[in-house]
Amino acid sequence: MPEQLTKVDADRQAIVEAKEKGLCSMTRTYLRLSGPGWLQSALTLGGGSLASSLFLGVLAGFGLLWLQPVAMILGIIMLSAIGYVAMSTSERPFQAINRHVNPVLGWGWALASLAANMVWALPQYSLASGVLQQNLMPGVLGPESALGATVGDWFFSIFPGLLGPETVVADIGGKIVISAAILAITMAITFTYDSGGWGIKLYELMLKLVVAGIVMCFVGVVGVLALKGDLAWGEIARGFIPDLTKLYRPAESFNWLLDAVPDGYRDFWVARIVAEQRDVMISAAATAVGINMTFLLPYSMLRRGWDKTFRGLAIFDLSTGMFIPFVLATSCVVIASATQFHPNEAVEATLLEEGDLPELPEDTVQGLAEARLAHTNAAQAEPLNRAEVLLASHLQRKDAFDLAKSLKPLTGDVVADVIFGIGVLGMTLSSITLLMLISGFVICEMLGLPPTGWPNRIGTLAAATGVLGPFLWSGTTRFWLAVPTSVFGMVLLPIAYITFFCMMNSKNLLGDNMPRGGRRVAWNTSMGIAAAAALSASVYMVWVKTQYYGLAGVGAFLALVLFVHFAFPRKSAASNE
Repeated sequence: MPEQLTKVDADRQAIVEAKEKGLCSMTRTYLRLSGPGWLQSALTLGGGSLASSLFLGVLAGFGLLWLQPVAMILGIIMLSAIGYVAMSTSERPFQAINRHVNPVLGWGWALASLAANMVWALPQYSLASGVLQQNLMPGVLGPESALGATVGDWFFSIFPGLLGPETVVADIGGKIVISAAILAITMAITFTYDSGGWGIKLYELMLKLVVAGIVMCFVGVVGVLALKGDLAWGEIARGFIPDLTKLYRPAESFNWLLDAVPDGYRDFWVARIVAEQRDVMISAAATAVGINMTFLLPYSMLRRGWDKTFRGLAIFDLSTGMFIPFVLATSCVVIASATQFHPNEAVEATLLEEGDLPELPEDTVQGLAEARLAHTNAAQAEPLNRAEVLLASHLQRKDAFDLAKSLKPLTGDVVADVIFGIGVLGMTLSSITLLMLISGFVICEMLGLPPTGWPNRIGTLAAATGVLGPFLWSGTTRFWLAVPTSVFGMVLLPIAYITFFCMMNSKNLLGDNMPRGGRRVAWNTSMGIAAAAALSASVYMVWVKTQYYGLAGVGAFLALVLFVHFAFPRKSAASNE
């Protein structure tokens, strides 16, 4: 502890001296002291971000390259706000919100973060199951493996009632082994996390190297494609210009296929494309900065001993260390995915007239025909024409084996499976560990206990809900699961953003540290844009998914916030001293 205090004091003195010397000296000092932002970036680059980026490229090509940078900028604004409050007051945010702002917002923030952890854990296990059974160890854990069959037979001998007519026993057995192994590994890590030790450090180092490795692979793919002249740089540049029309209109690169769809069926395909585009857009925005990250960051700053002297460093660190690596990584993933999977008229136009069309599963074709029939109210279902088959092949859910092909230009087919599998496995393990750590921390905060010991360990198991992921979703839906669960995270995100906006404008909480004049206008304008964007996306998705029932729930929560605000005024910070 004395060493930590000495380092904090030295860093504080370095910042004070750098500010006196001017902008150049301050920038050099900030670069030297940066760190948490880079760590947050590594944490953000989990399985959810990877899956969302891949599906952005599949569905919209280069057209949504702007989305994740914009979402990250808005997230950094709000993270900077909660960091500013925490470092200005040195109060623990959850208790500070309850005492000085509004306990409904405080408890809503904590419970929403916990719920997000429990839901976001599902796709992590599902992604890990997918790459282990398809890319890395299909012979050991796959649907035809001997180990899977043995474990599956044992499981169904205990629970025979769960054995359905279409159950693949070996597949279920493999998933049991995977889920149990991941849970055991992550429990061992999180239960001993506070004790440190070389094992924890080695685990973290390995995960960081794996995540960095797969990111560099996607950067390498873009480099190879650029050297071959296969990238349309004009389209890529236009992709960074914000365009919200993808919420209600398909990407332009689908038009040549839609124009070849028979009369009466175009609306069905447009609606299908738009629905998936919309969900992926919301998913990508939600994984840029999740609500659970907003809970963890201010406490990590307080744990480092940062106070008001470090406020500028925190904003600089988030703006550079978090933004640059995230945008570079996700943009390269989108570009690689778009090049591999998105419709390409120049390459595929001849397939409309002749050539072998992609093969689709019979149940997929039948399901599309029935859905199309229901949408158009036609008298009878007609077979899909060639354009519809091509559309269906592009919209078909991609699994781990398919998505690994995005690395093919750099590594080739065989190596791509291994690298992609190891990278995704590393990302999921990193994400699961983090989700468990945050869950334990949130529960201890709500109980008013220090985040140590058995209360914290038991709390981490809230994120063990993820073990159900591989069993609830299988096949090509395992990677897609990251999309709907991230949509759920976006629905909750405005709770955090509205809370932070209120905190930055709370005289009771900040006292003399509350921004004034032009700084207050700048803060409120930027936070207002971020909160409005998150709230708009949340309400839009609530309406799309649940209609009036969801809006009634949103209204009830806001009404409770306002009732508590006016019925039970908060005390000022001075009155509590």
